[in-house]
Amino acid sequence: MSGTTLVLIPGLMCDQGVWSAQIEALRRLGIDCQVAQHGLCDSLAGMAAAVLDAHPGPLAVVGHSMGGRVAFEIARLAGTRLRGAALLDTGYRPLAAGDAGERETEGRLRLLEQAQTQGIGPMARSWLQSMLHPDRLADSALVDAIVTMFERRSVAQFEAQIRALLGRPDATPVLPRMSCPTLLLCGEQDAWATPAQHRDMAQLIRGSLFVTVPNCGHMSPLERPEAVNEALQSWLELVDVVRI
Repeated sequence: MSGTTLVLIPGLMCDQGVWSAQIEALRRLGIDCQVAQHGLCDSLAGMAAAVLDAHPGPLAVVGHSMGGRVAFEIARLAGTRLRGAALLDTGYRPLAAGDAGERETEGRLRLLEQAQTQGIGPMARSWLQSMLHPDRLADSALVDAIVTMFERRSVAQFEAQIRALLGRPDATPVLPRMSCPTLLLCGEQDAWATPAQHRDMAQLIRGSLFVTVPNCGHMSPLERPEAVNEALQSWLELVDVVRI
């Protein structure tokens, strides 16, 4: 097969489950895709290098949350191989200096301690309180699916990914160099990776498309899969990806 390999890059503690609706939709369109695995890697650059090593040749990537940051590192390391990027509910700035950075660090380490002492499930339920749209917190099917997905990961993986996020590089210099078709999408009520932050990225990435998803928090692929699928389908019209 010729063309560009489409790789879906999950975020913190997520696996192929976060992409379940997208994988199904892509297969209906006759589009093949691969899902990245982060293992115990504790740096975004290392995660990006693993994707590049696993998938030689031209790539199009869809990254959610931490996966979007991995996509920026792919662009930094091998931008000429990148044929398209869809960046969902993500960010590009490094850990903030001063009180803001200390608060983020303390919050992440608090969740790690909870995972170590109480287990992944209770930690996941705590984490979701600020990640889902408030109206979806009572959606037991959605919440349970995310918790179950997190429970497929280990505490060691959680610790490694926290180290990767706290040590994240500044991707600001990368964004103006991205010349491939780029989609920026986020939930309208994403309090962590805000629409304002995505607008900033859209201004830095020439020709990018910015989409907000109404009534949606941080977990857009699972909260509003139809809207995400529609945006991805429009983006994929600009990218020559491998077909099944």
